[in-house]
Amino acid sequence: MKGAQAETRPYGEWTSPLTAEGIARGGRRLAQPHCHGGDIYWLEGLPEEGGRTVLRRWQAGRIETLTPGGYSLRTRAQEYGGGVWCPADRERRFFVEDSDQGVYVQDTAGIRPLCLLDGLRFADLQWDGGRNRIIAICEDHRDPDMEPSASVVAIQVDSGTLTTLVSGADFYTAPRLSPDGDELAWVEWNHPDMPWDASRLMRAVLDGDGRPQAVRQLPGKGPEAVFQPEWRSRGQLCFVSDRDTGWWNLYSWDERGIAALTDEEAEFGMPWWQFNMRSWGHVDADTVLAASTADGFWHLNRLDQQGLHCLDREWSSIAHLHAADGQAVMLAGRPDHPMAIVRLDPQKGPLEVLAISAPAPAAGDWVSEAEAISFRTGDGDTAHGLYYPPRNPDCIAPKGERPPLLLKCHGGPTGATQSAYDPRIQFWTSRGFAVVDVNYRGSTGYGRAYRRRLYGAWGRADVADCVAAADWLIEQGLADPQRCLISGSSAGGYTVLAALTFSERFSAGASHYGIGDLKALDAATHKFESRYTSRLVGPAEAEWQARSPINHVDRLSAPVIFFQGDQDRVVPPDQAETMAGALRQKGVPVAHVVFEGEGHGFRRAENIRQALEMELAFYGRVLGFNPADRSPELKIDGL
Repeated sequence: MKGAQAETRPYGEWTSPLTAEGIARGGRRLAQPHCHGGDIYWLEGLPEEGGRTVLRRWQAGRIETLTPGGYSLRTRAQEYGGGVWCPADRERRFFVEDSDQGVYVQDTAGIRPLCLLDGLRFADLQWDGGRNRIIAICEDHRDPDMEPSASVVAIQVDSGTLTTLVSGADFYTAPRLSPDGDELAWVEWNHPDMPWDASRLMRAVLDGDGRPQAVRQLPGKGPEAVFQPEWRSRGQLCFVSDRDTGWWNLYSWDERGIAALTDEEAEFGMPWWQFNMRSWGHVDADTVLAASTADGFWHLNRLDQQGLHCLDREWSSIAHLHAADGQAVMLAGRPDHPMAIVRLDPQKGPLEVLAISAPAPAAGDWVSEAEAISFRTGDGDTAHGLYYPPRNPDCIAPKGERPPLLLKCHGGPTGATQSAYDPRIQFWTSRGFAVVDVNYRGSTGYGRAYRRRLYGAWGRADVADCVAAADWLIEQGLADPQRCLISGSSAGGYTVLAALTFSERFSAGASHYGIGDLKALDAATHKFESRYTSRLVGPAEAEWQARSPINHVDRLSAPVIFFQGDQDRVVPPDQAETMAGALRQKGVPVAHVVFEGEGHGFRRAENIRQALEMELAFYGRVLGFNPADRSPELKIDGL
């Protein structure tokens, strides 16, 4: 219900208490919660401290910060990192320090380096207590003329000695030691595949020196995407795969063979963009907690001897789940609650929130909750998205006016939208914008076939789906056809530029560290994604030229704002610079904002704030409306 004294103001000019400053200062990057020894740990990014990442611990109701000033937990392996720390016991843990990428040990005596070797990056740290060593993924950058090599290594704690255990594949992840310490499992894959295309689950017996022997590969019938292997007991290895059904389901592998533990048209896995991603875990020998997603919403499930049971549907965004020793925790959110560290009761489900990623929503009718939509698109397909209507109890729009639409393109492009309360989306809806977050073809959460529909069609299928989403909302009377905007980051930034170039649906756009030149990206990007563009676009040089917006600036007349970090190693800064320069020369209104010291994604509070404020101000100036917010300094060439 709108407030009795609601003010009539045009869409886009509504006043909102949800400020960019509050979002930036109050926001936290929560990641990879972990259960150990009765305690719960998680990583927390601090934007007010320049994006420094610290380790928190919950212990019997008390929360403490374990990382002192001067240290930041972050690994640059595969650029996206993950698996940056592991515990040995309650008082001893190991982590990768951001400044030098070395492995450090922290205990009651303080913090000291364990393994510092220039050019090496470590990730997915695992404790091997029986041998007093760390098992980890190692990425070797020491030869600048060669592509970095990857391996599974062991670091001896008493000496810091580094030993290679497994090598030869292009990529490795998820080294997992069996409970008795006798076996090691891992996942590997080679170019040109990504881990969600084709990967191999391996296992080996460890000899007296802790080296793998008698290596075996998971038997299969063809390419499959394996995710998150975990040991259930001696000899039994569980994992997620899309091998039989085309959906990521749970399986077990032991001396009796391979058995399906679930058989659902739902996804129990996720794209392996980072190390140590988890969607399920063993609570005990007989019980598994597993998250699954269908139609854009996640569920929490319990798998036991009686079968699969849904424990909770309210926490509809689940990004990480860990269970061990009778405990469980997840990183999850709801449409009315931001992403949070949530402690679980393995029998009943969510128990309590330990930390939240953003301030709680304002009281009253302020929250615009995600609504799942599906719509027809190109090639007779159906695409999906999450729609958020404008919502503000203090403002109403003039009768007959339709709201501007902001269409969001997620990154990846192998990724998916999340339905959790996101203050960055509410920033727009509370100011009178409709928002749609599109799960275009190629997104995860809808099975392997949907995930692969973007291959060979990037820059076409995703653009068609974004246009179709906007058209569908216009047809429903939910958006102004003259004020459709599009915004995205990384691969989503490419879709933004392609949609502005190759369609006429959108009036303006924002590219956050996006891609304008596919060939230049392929020549400069990092190892992990160095063959990815060929899979997405195809091998033909003509297609690369045809789908690169930089080659078709003559077709681009909509205003664009570019946001870029000058330390980005995934999408180099010259991508935004070249596109902005070409539009500037043509006379198209363009703004180019570069944040010093930022990489692929912005971590510092002042930059997060400026990006939000400037994007709103840019839309207001190019479309001719006056946001109620203060206007930041913003240079727009050609306007």
